Amino acid sequence: MSRGVGNGVMETSGFHKMQIDPFAKGFDMGLAKPLSRSVRLNGFSTCLRLEQIYWNILTEIARINACSVSALLSYVDREVHLRHGGVKNFSGLVRVVCVVHLLKGRAGAPSPE
Repeated sequence: MSRGVGNGVMETSGFHKMQIDPFAKGFDMGLAKPLSRSVRLNGFSTCLRLEQIYWNILTEIARINACSVSALLSYVDREVHLRHGGVKNFSGLVRVVCVVHLLKGRAGAPSPE
């Protein structure tokens, strides 16, 4: 049974027909695999668990800034404490930093602010 939905997307048996398939040909499920890494944040050793895709993005951001991933994460940690008094979920903040980085790279992308 199919029925129309307001924006022109068809719904079939409770599932929406996607115009853009998030599981595009060649989608790598390995990128969703969580990976724990030991990092030093401003001199303190800690473990950070992120999906592989986020480690890849952090590596790209660190390369652009000519620093290590640990130096990049130390900067994020220091700045969130200085600017906002800290954050309860550092892993979540790191994921948001990665997404904002990607959005800034898109031509004509709206500002994430």
